[in-house]
Amino acid sequence: MIVLGIESSCDETGVAIYDAALGLRAHAVHSQVDLHARYGGVVPELASRDHIQRVVPLVREVMANARVESTDLNAVAYTRGPGLVGALLVGGGFASSLAYAWSLPAIPVHHMEGHLLAPMLEQDPPTFPFLALLVSGGHTLLVAVAGVGRYKILGQSLDDAVGEAFDKTAKLLGLPYPGGPQLAKLAVDGDPTRYRFPRPMTDRPGLDFSFSGLKTFVLNTVHAESHLEAAKADIARCFEEAVVDTLTIKCRRALEETGLKTLIVSGGVGANQRLRERLVGLGQKTGVRVCYPRMELCTDNGAMIAYAGYCRMANAQLPSAFSAKARWSLNELEPV
Repeated sequence: MIVLGIESSCDETGVAIYDAALGLRAHAVHSQVDLHARYGGVVPELASRDHIQRVVPLVREVMANARVESTDLNAVAYTRGPGLVGALLVGGGFASSLAYAWSLPAIPVHHMEGHLLAPMLEQDPPTFPFLALLVSGGHTLLVAVAGVGRYKILGQSLDDAVGEAFDKTAKLLGLPYPGGPQLAKLAVDGDPTRYRFPRPMTDRPGLDFSFSGLKTFVLNTVHAESHLEAAKADIARCFEEAVVDTLTIKCRRALEETGLKTLIVSGGVGANQRLRERLVGLGQKTGVRVCYPRMELCTDNGAMIAYAGYCRMANAQLPSAFSAKARWSLNELEPV
């Protein structure tokens, strides 16, 4: 089975070829960071227009690099949601058109299922069941995973997603877009003991998250600091420590409650080095295996969509219509 995957949920256009026999044969991603940087965040209309410009050249490039012709393909997978509806419609419309023209099934894929399954593309993939921490700009989820489509959401953010909290805190510090990676870079030189930021919702039972209060605490700290330039690195470090501590505490609690012995971490925030180090340390202390996708597959990409599409080949149908879902819970997915 060979699947072409197309990702267009936000500001990255991702295309990939997944081969059941050979693995990931080729993938490419175009980031719109430079396009949106002048506005300090993603502009949905501009994102949609850029996807239109990029998707055809990327498909040609990836198929050429993989040495795959349309006649070699068994299906075309695309991100149906969640995400920016205009951007989703570009990818879904193009993928469905290709599938129709090539007489192939079109497979709609859940964006977060793609992230959840991304570690399966590594040489030593995890095995079911496992606990998944999905951390990105739009989502913060703890999920017990029994198999493809067999998901139980254990905890989620009640307000800001963790990636959003990173970006908003970076903006408070005057850092350029995208703020999350810039904040992590600045935090390297910061003093983690200068401020004591809260670890939200860790002093009570449960696995849900909340980052809006932490963001407000940072705002008050910024306003109260008379020498902000000299304090920025310390604020960044203390904020990062608070987030990493919170995620680690919740992961430990979820592992204890479920008895699961494998933790996978995926999504854009999964690339944060301090979070990786802390969770690997947690795994070493508790005997839990901790798995990540490679760095290039932490952010949005077509490879995870191609693989998730392959996993859902049994549900593939010849395209007659397509749709996009800006909001879409993992709980709505059918098991494979």
